Amino acid sequence: MIKISIKFLLTILLFVSTNAFTQSESIVLNDLKWDMTSPASSTELFIPSGNSQIAGLIYNANGLQKHPTLLLLHGYPGNERNLDIAQVVRSRGWNVIYFDYRGSWGSQGKFSFKNCVEDVVNVVAFCNKYQDLLKIDTSNIVLFGHSMGGWVCLKALQELPTIKKGFVLSTWDIVKDFKNVSNEKEMLSIANDPNIAGKYFVLNTSLKDLYTPVLQDKTYFNLLNDAKSLGDKQIIMIDEHEKNSQLAEKIKESNKLYFDYSIWQTDHSFTNKRASLINKVLAFIEK
Repeated sequence: MIKISIKFLLTILLFVSTNAFTQSESIVLNDLKWDMTSPASSTELFIPSGNSQIAGLIYNANGLQKHPTLLLLHGYPGNERNLDIAQVVRSRGWNVIYFDYRGSWGSQGKFSFKNCVEDVVNVVAFCNKYQDLLKIDTSNIVLFGHSMGGWVCLKALQELPTIKKGFVLSTWDIVKDFKNVSNEKEMLSIANDPNIAGKYFVLNTSLKDLYTPVLQDKTYFNLLNDAKSLGDKQIIMIDEHEKNSQLAEKIKESNKLYFDYSIWQTDHSFTNKRASLINKVLAFIEK
């Protein structure tokens, strides 16, 4: 009979558990030690966009100095807010701003895809105007967009020359859903599909008003046309499917700075990949 010492067993277990940990994508967080002169906090924001006020929230980082700032651009209609990312990014000394587009989740005004892009531009203008009050380093603002917010991110980057980084998660290439549509009846039939329309919305607009601009201006909504305009941006794209592979290849061909594309085995909300996602965001914004 072979006898194995307890010390030997403990050594083996420690090796196995340590190796498993190093192979994982775990995030180790520590409680923040508050800066007593300017502690981390959260502040409601009401940001002018068009003739409306949109509701937002800033996760303020520790310290009196100005901080780099991440803008979270939610999807359609915005059930996944990615606020776990906000908390971790703030712990690394960044501000994070989350906001709801016009006409969604209580923000004033009318919701439209183009208005969403304009809202991002107006939020950046708000950051510039109140940079001292909100302690924002306007030379280092990064966009993070999920789903429809990914489409918004890529469109807004083209209108914001001072912003050089965009993290695009499972972007919704809107025009693809309406590629072969030629009339309003076909458009509404697709728009009412539960996979697109969902069961409920908080959008201050009709499906007809929302999707007619897509039908009328497919050139604008087709992200393939934007690749060259994104050539001077640093971009990460991650998907849970291969539908955006052509778009990714097109952007990669034109990109002069940095572009990374990957497909992960997960769902649309990246439910089983939150730690990996957060680590990817941290590495991108801090590089």
